[in-house]
Amino acid sequence: MSEAIRPHAEQQFAGELAELAAVDDRPRPPGWRLSPQAVVTYLLGDGGKITPKYVGPRRLMEVAVATLATDRALLLLGVPGTAKTWVSEHLAAAISGDSTLLVQGTAGTAEEAVRYGWNYARLLAEGPSSKAIVASPVMRAMETGAIARVEELTRMPSDVQDTLITILSEKTLPVPELGGEVQAVKGFNVIATANDRDRGVNELSSALRRRFNTVVLPVPATAEEEVDIVARRVAQLGRSLELPDVPPALDEIRRVVTVFRELRNGLTEDGRTKLKSPTGTLSTAEAISVVTNGWALAAHFGDGTLRPRDVAGGIVGAVVKDPTTDAVVWREYLETVVRERDGWTAFYRAARDA
Repeated sequence: MSEAIRPHAEQQFAGELAELAAVDDRPRPPGWRLSPQAVVTYLLGDGGKITPKYVGPRRLMEVAVATLATDRALLLLGVPGTAKTWVSEHLAAAISGDSTLLVQGTAGTAEEAVRYGWNYARLLAEGPSSKAIVASPVMRAMETGAIARVEELTRMPSDVQDTLITILSEKTLPVPELGGEVQAVKGFNVIATANDRDRGVNELSSALRRRFNTVVLPVPATAEEEVDIVARRVAQLGRSLELPDVPPALDEIRRVVTVFRELRNGLTEDGRTKLKSPTGTLSTAEAISVVTNGWALAAHFGDGTLRPRDVAGGIVGAVVKDPTTDAVVWREYLETVVRERDGWTAFYRAARDA
């Protein structure tokens, strides 16, 4: 059988999860595979064999894990690229051993994706029965006492969002067609992610928001922290994609992060020059994508070393989302900041010609 391009967290880090479980002697909530303390260690690393999955304030992860140990659902809120999905997946993997019970929120997400659907061939042949039900990921999580994940909750239509209210408050899912209900098994909970920066956002109702504890994931506080995140994720992606090895490229990673942070904050790192910000978010996730793409360019079409020309095109594509306004912002940044910066001449030329 061919190897998966992107193994699920519980597969990719099975060794770490097993090692933590073997030495974890602290109390575990019902249905949990690890104690809350061990889950936080899995997320943040232990400085040794357990690698960090999230780089950020420890207290945020403690609050998130403690929430899931109660009867409250967890809402991870933040701008795009703050690792909401990444944290959600690893929380589910560590707690339930299964991160695949996922509902992907879109403008076209139907109520059946949250509740249940029907096998219509069986429904017509046999009538309503439990065997004719097609369980949603949320329903399966309730039946097995696992964590269900709802990605991009605010992209779902409001009436679909509100189907979660009864599930979260009563821990039951009514099935009126059969005159019954599904009751959640201990260990069940929901992790949802949302951001309020993208277009197409549907605000959560007050009733639904009250069912969640909200943890806001911030953008990395410092440039060095963001460089570390990008370097770690790029290395993981490179191994997963089996990209040819290239020498360490911290200088280019730092350049990408610097450009993104300065344009995102509207201010140069030294605080001397105010800048216009583009319409895009310029998230850490986009920086990871730019560097990974540059790695592929350097390995397959370059000399095997990541150079300014390998990342310049990706940066321009990330910055210039609107060809009218963003192009002006980018040209102004190139001419007033990049052109005058020591050691950035090669990048200036590559970005200008991209």
